[in-house]
Amino acid sequence: MNSGLVHHFLEKSALKFPEKVALVQGDVRATYREINRLADALAEWLVNRGVVGGDRVVILLENSLEYVVSYYGILKVGAIAVPLSTDLKPDGLQPLLDELEAKVLISSFRFERLLKAVSLGLDAAVDLVIKQAKLTWDEVTVFSWSDIINGENPVSSGLVNNQLPSDIASIIYTSGSTGKPKGVMLTHKNIVSNVQSICAYLHLSDQDIQMVVLPFFYVMGKSLLNSHFAVGGRVVINNKFAFPAAILKEMVDEMVTGFSGVPSTYAYLLHRSPLRDYRDKLPNLRYCSQAGGHMARAVKEDL
Repeated sequence: MNSGLVHHFLEKSALKFPEKVALVQGDVRATYREINRLADALAEWLVNRGVVGGDRVVILLENSLEYVVSYYGILKVGAIAVPLSTDLKPDGLQPLLDELEAKVLISSFRFERLLKAVSLGLDAAVDLVIKQAKLTWDEVTVFSWSDIINGENPVSSGLVNNQLPSDIASIIYTSGSTGKPKGVMLTHKNIVSNVQSICAYLHLSDQDIQMVVLPFFYVMGKSLLNSHFAVGGRVVINNKFAFPAAILKEMVDEMVTGFSGVPSTYAYLLHRSPLRDYRDKLPNLRYCSQAGGHMARAVKEDL
């Protein structure tokens, strides 16, 4: 696998597996062709709004089709994707927005009240894209997500052909547990190298199906997306980990081959789900992976 830029993962799989379902979330089943087309439509709109290479575009969304389309659409135009935690409060979000000076912020109605509680920088003239906006906005220009992705003349692949692997692809903010959050700049080469390593040591293929419960704004969550799109696999998104029995049932129904989490994820499954009852019901599950710190020996042994 040799992809110099992160969005090439999507574009190459869209050419190789156009009709294959790449993403599952509830009733949503999106193919590689569809996701790439939507990302192209967003890329076209971003260019028309004056977004150029190096501009920051903020993503404030839960894991979803819209998140995936936003991420790859931003990268297609050479801009920098900046996913922010959906757990942020106004006093945590404001300094990040001030620092980023983003050209565009993509969100949904779920976060409108949060966005209303901060200053979006009138001087910077940020464009706000909201899916299914429900509030009235007077101080900021708001664009409809559905209008953007239903554009009639999506651009072709390779809209920006002067991007380099050394260009910054994304800024990921640290948790701030040891001070204020720091924006870590990741180049395309950083991310591509990470993805290639993961695909190699997990022996990922187009037959792999990953259950995603970790947020995409988290580094490991994003690597689950990129690694499976790199090989033409599938991601199953479930944002309702508070109901772990439903997660396990969906893992059976979707014939999931991989599951990933942090130590607390596995502790929750062990103590608050019928995991033991599913011991013989997951014949397709071939690996589990873990990041985010040390996992207690007892938890490992129970698993």
